[in-house]
Amino acid sequence: MLVRRQLFRLCAGAMGATALGSFTNLLAARELPLIQRTIPSSGESLPVIGMGTSRTFDKKKTSNNLLKLTTLIRTLIQEQGTVIDSSPMYGEAEARVGDVLRSLSPRLELFTATKVWIEGEEQGIAQMQESARRMNVERFDLIAIHNLKDWKTHIKTLKKWKEEGKVRYIGITTSHGRDHEAFANVMRSEPLDFAQFSYNLEDRKAEQVLLPLAADRGIATMINRPFQQGSLFARARGEALPAFAQDIDCSSWAQLFLKFIVSHEAVTCVIPATTKAHHMTDNMAANFGRLPDATQRQELITLFESL
Repeated sequence: MLVRRQLFRLCAGAMGATALGSFTNLLAARELPLIQRTIPSSGESLPVIGMGTSRTFDKKKTSNNLLKLTTLIRTLIQEQGTVIDSSPMYGEAEARVGDVLRSLSPRLELFTATKVWIEGEEQGIAQMQESARRMNVERFDLIAIHNLKDWKTHIKTLKKWKEEGKVRYIGITTSHGRDHEAFANVMRSEPLDFAQFSYNLEDRKAEQVLLPLAADRGIATMINRPFQQGSLFARARGEALPAFAQDIDCSSWAQLFLKFIVSHEAVTCVIPATTKAHHMTDNMAANFGRLPDATQRQELITLFESL
């Protein structure tokens, strides 16, 4: 565990102009216990807050962009996060992640995840191999079939790769929230380690089938769109935090939104995405401390629906 003086030097080097309030929140979070969840299929633990790269890492390879993206990944690491999730669907995101990882020394122990998103067996294999090259990953921790695209073909490849040790975990994803019935049927029929889908205070459909099914089947869950693409912040703008926020170690709406998600027992990891260092620092503070209990979860729902 880093002492405060070491942490200050790391943050100063990585973030520079980060606001004092965010830095104070970061230090306060460091005094709290790290929240982790277990991957049911293996017993391995993961920190509950990771990082997504959709849109945010789809950048040209310029020195300024690489500096900003390096800051985001350094913040993830400093706050004991490990999960980085990407996809060939996200334009240049995989390549930019790889550029940052190549620049960091020593080699980092991260949980790297990507997806296969193409038709055809040979094309799928080629795409996954290219993803490994782009992201500078020798072996992915997780490869998931993106939006169920040609899933019957790719699941055969992924099951074989897992048996051969070419990938540690396999899964499926949906990024748009549709096809929950088809998605659930795959969860019921295939030996998946992970399922990724949307879940947040505004969109709680996953509570009906997907989250209970994941718990029943022993499937880890990775939650995307935790802020509903920013609409949660639009509703909460200008509103005071609820009084119980301090009781669950939250000092911002972002932390409340993330901890609401994590407080569902079937949630394994959440992958918020951002381009701003101070937002990343704020998000990662949700990696620590106490979570809402059942009463506080309902209070959050009632409060949010009144906004």
